Amino acid sequence: MEKPRNTEEWLVYEETIEQFIQMIAKNMTLYGITPSVGRLYGMLYFSDEPMSLDDLRDALKMSKTSMSTGVRALAEMNMVEPAYRKGVRKDLYQSEEDWYKSFTSLFGDRWRHHTEKNIEEADQTIVELERLSSETADQGLIDKIKTDIERLRYARNYYQWLIRFIEVIESGAIFEFVPKEIDE
Repeated sequence: MEKPRNTEEWLVYEETIEQFIQMIAKNMTLYGITPSVGRLYGMLYFSDEPMSLDDLRDALKMSKTSMSTGVRALAEMNMVEPAYRKGVRKDLYQSEEDWYKSFTSLFGDRWRHHTEKNIEEADQTIVELERLSSETADQGLIDKIKTDIERLRYARNYYQWLIRFIEVIESGAIFEFVPKEIDE
C-alpha cells in the first residue's frame, strides 16, 4: 500500500525539487531561455509521466497560452518532445532527458546563427572600408583603415575557428575530448 503524499517528508521533498527547478530556470537565462520556460522544463524533467498543457498550467499557475509558447520554444531547442499515452487524447509532452544532446543542439543553433552573422558583418565592413580607402586621399584615414581591416580579418579568422568549434559540438565529437560524466 502506497503511503499518502501529503506527509512532512513529501513536503520537504517537493520543496527541495522546487529549489532545484528554480536554479535550472535561473541558469537557463544563459542560453536565452526565460525563467518561466526554464521552470516549465524543470517541471517536465522531474515528472514521472508526460504532461499536458493543462497539467503544466495547473502545476505552474501560468496561462495555457504561456505553456503552449514555452513548450513550442523548448521543442524547437530539442529539450521537449511530444509523448503518447494510450487512451489520452490531449497532447502530452516530456523532457529530453539527455542534457548533453540538448546542450549540443541548443549551443550549436544559437552560436552558429550569431557567429555566421558576425562573419557576414566583418566581410561587409571590410568591403566598405576598402571602398572608402580607395576613394580618399587622406593618408591618416588610409592608415587607420588598413589597421582596422587587419583587425577585422583577425576577428573573421576567430569566427571561422568558432564555426569549426561549433561543428565539433554539433557532431558530438566534443565527447571524444571531454567525455560525458556517467554515474555507475
